[in-house]
Amino acid sequence: MTRTPSRTGEYYHLYNRGVENRTLFATRGDFDRFKAYLYLLNDEDPPRAANFFASDRSGSVYESARGERLVAIGAYCLMPIHFHILATPLVENGIARFMQKVLTAYTMYFNERTLRSGGLFQGTYKRALAEDDAHIKQLFAYMHLSPARYFHDDWRSASAEELNLLEGRLMTYPYSSANEYLSSRFVIASPEYFPRYLTRAKDMRSHLDLWLKHKDRKGGNGFFEE
Repeated sequence: MTRTPSRTGEYYHLYNRGVENRTLFATRGDFDRFKAYLYLLNDEDPPRAANFFASDRSGSVYESARGERLVAIGAYCLMPIHFHILATPLVENGIARFMQKVLTAYTMYFNERTLRSGGLFQGTYKRALAEDDAHIKQLFAYMHLSPARYFHDDWRSASAEELNLLEGRLMTYPYSSANEYLSSRFVIASPEYFPRYLTRAKDMRSHLDLWLKHKDRKGGNGFFEE
């Protein structure tokens, strides 16, 4: 089936998981590499990515100047067996081009590290159009709350004291864009391309309120697995 090209001004939930539900990110290095690709490969003509992961240059990834970007990322979260990205294309076919670069580069890295071959992800990637403001808010909140299950088995019914502890852990989770919003230091995320209400979610309670308000909306294939 031919996929309809993404269009500028539209917002998309991009996601995928490992083939046969295998672990995609098994080590800190795996998480760091995929996260770095979200920045480094978001470029019409990116530099050779391998050059940035030599022992003496690994810290320079996020200092690399970029040309015209393919997409703007509004939010992201990496989990051991899957990832979520909220993005909008900035150039024609930007999302497809960006995702092809990121997933190909990461598969090559992962296969070399683990001495395996073949596809790593379930197909290319999954994409769902955010249908309205409520859907965008839901996606934004859900992505930043996704790691909560690792810190509290039933966080939706947590006490106020437990939520305080959970909030601190989510704020410092290194593989989502939550900390970029909470610190207002944006590296991978580019909130200027997204509705302004996202930048007003300055703490995890705001995210929780957004999620609880919009979690029962219908429509779309949100990939909201538990």
